[in-house]
Order: sequence, then C-alpha cells, then structure tokens
Amino acid sequence: EVQLVESGGGLVEPGGSLRLTCVASGFTFSIYDMSWVRQAPGKELEWVSTITDRGVPTYNADSVKRRFTISRDNAKNTLYLQMNRLETEDTAVYFCARGGGPFRHRGQGTQVTVSS
Repeated sequence: EVQLVESGGGLVEPGGSLRLTCVASGFTFSIYDMSWVRQAPGKELEWVSTITDRGVPTYNADSVKRRFTISRDNAKNTLYLQMNRLETEDTAVYFCARGGGPFRHRGQGTQVTVSS
C-alpha cells in the first residue's frame, strides 16, 4: 500500500520560510518521480513542483522556482520542499504525490498558512 505522510506545515508570516517533509512507504521510492501539489481554499489542485527519480527538478512558475526548492533523499524515502519568502498566496494544503501527474496517490496533506 502506497503511503505518503507530509509534515512541516504551519503558520508563518509573509517573507518567512518553511520546510515540508514527506516520508514515503509501500513502494520503491527511488524509481519514481515525486511531486508537490497544493490546494488553496475554494480552488482546484495546483501542481507546484516535480523531481525526477534522478533528482532533476521542475517548477510550476517562475515565482515558485525562485522561492521554492524541491529535493529528495532516496536513502531515507523522503521528499522535501523548502519554501522561502512565502507570500499570502502560498496559503494552501500541500500534498506530496507519487509521479508527475495526475497525482492519484497523495498524502493527507499539511496546512501552510501565510498571514501576518
């Protein structure tokens, strides 16, 4: 059974930073691309970033690319998302997902709230 458990979310002021972590189990993590997606209140699921099995990252938009960094540790079956210079528009539930889309296998999510 695929299991993805996210953590690291919270309340942060604009300009702050958070590091999200996703621990994977139930599949061979090292051979899959992995992604972060997010869902803001009242909005559809939005792709944030994907990292290939070999560690090559892609990002949804230039603004995210300049502020967020996706990484992985295949030895620990763990995916990360370092988020810097957070903006109120980044407020959402963040999910890690197996693969690059359509993100059927996702964790339960971790809430990120950016507010002063």
